[in-house]
Amino acid sequence: MQRLIIKGGKRLCGEIKVQGAKNSALPLLAGCLLAEGRTVLTRCPELSDVFTACRILNELGCKCSFRDNTAVTDTSGAEGFCISEALMREMRSSIVFMGAVLGRTGKCELSYPGGCELGPRPIDMHITALRQLGVKISEEHGRISCVCPKGIRGAVIDLPFPSVGATENIMLAAVCGEGETLIRNAAREPEIRDLAALLNRCGADIRGAGCSTIRINGVKSLHGCEYEVMPDRIAAATYMAAAATTGGELGLLGVNCEDVRAVTAVFEEMGAAVYCPENSIFISCARPLRAVRMIRTMPYPGFPTDAQAVVMAALATARGSSMIAENIFECRYRHVDELVRMGADIKTSGRTAVIQGVSRLYGANVMAHELRGGAALVAAALGAEGMTAVSGVQYIDRGYEQIERAFGSLGADIRRAFG
Repeated sequence: MQRLIIKGGKRLCGEIKVQGAKNSALPLLAGCLLAEGRTVLTRCPELSDVFTACRILNELGCKCSFRDNTAVTDTSGAEGFCISEALMREMRSSIVFMGAVLGRTGKCELSYPGGCELGPRPIDMHITALRQLGVKISEEHGRISCVCPKGIRGAVIDLPFPSVGATENIMLAAVCGEGETLIRNAAREPEIRDLAALLNRCGADIRGAGCSTIRINGVKSLHGCEYEVMPDRIAAATYMAAAATTGGELGLLGVNCEDVRAVTAVFEEMGAAVYCPENSIFISCARPLRAVRMIRTMPYPGFPTDAQAVVMAALATARGSSMIAENIFECRYRHVDELVRMGADIKTSGRTAVIQGVSRLYGANVMAHELRGGAALVAAALGAEGMTAVSGVQYIDRGYEQIERAFGSLGADIRRAFG
């Protein structure tokens, strides 16, 4: 079993280039399946979820290799349409391959996805939307079988909630379909823009990505290209939280400040100084932190649910009382008990958490139960007094490139222990 051993209390200082976005790389890799020939994704993060996506592509007959943050795909002869249950269970985002496989082969067979346990995340919206595109879907013993007897046909789809995954699946399925597809109440996240940009570079006709209405005009085929994955805005939020817990000063390079505006606004309210020159964020947390009245997680451009845990870690030592309302997932406070082990004063009721700031946190043996909660424990441990051992590192590796190396380069005393 791997653990991260962290000796807290060291002020983080320096600059770091933000990794490519996990939440973008996975749908981009699915999109590569639709392009004929060779596609190259640069700035692709070295993550266990990315390696799983590459294995899914290989299982479908697409040659996929990964080296030095570059994923190269070659779809010559990629006619597979079945994804094994074992690979589907490794990550939640595997469901995005449904739209891509349907768009390429007109049929698909897969099981329900796995990933972090954050409460019910039904794929009903995905299935309903794909049926509107002419897909016939049946389920038996946990396996989902899809077929398009007349091909993908354009439709007007009104999403009941701006789901990122459903928006991505519709885009991937419809991009090479017949006619026009209109997605209303579409997700507006930057990762949606990134997927549309890749597909358009490959020859697609997608307009309005990043807005609530997306228009897709089907094209006959896509071709390969070279494309750079966008920076990871949640990794950027994690670095900002670590700067806050340690009273540090960091420069985050290669990140768009507008993509994390809801997060930087919270840190500014906490008393941090935040500057956003072009493609960079500089944050200084030299002054004592103060509490914020209320944070509500919302779809973009609201405060991202993925940043909730790491910001909570920073608020644990902020002067005063803060409140967080989690409006996206039901079970996203599994990190709270572990923060309490470190001395935090946090109480939850349903989807609400009240954080009463304490003077300091203390090192402890804690366990990560999911990706972002694990990152929150690391951020808290960096500012805590004494030694912390964080178990459940496999969750953290799903979203952060060698997190010990990244924080170590900024002055943290952190190492990975085996056994």
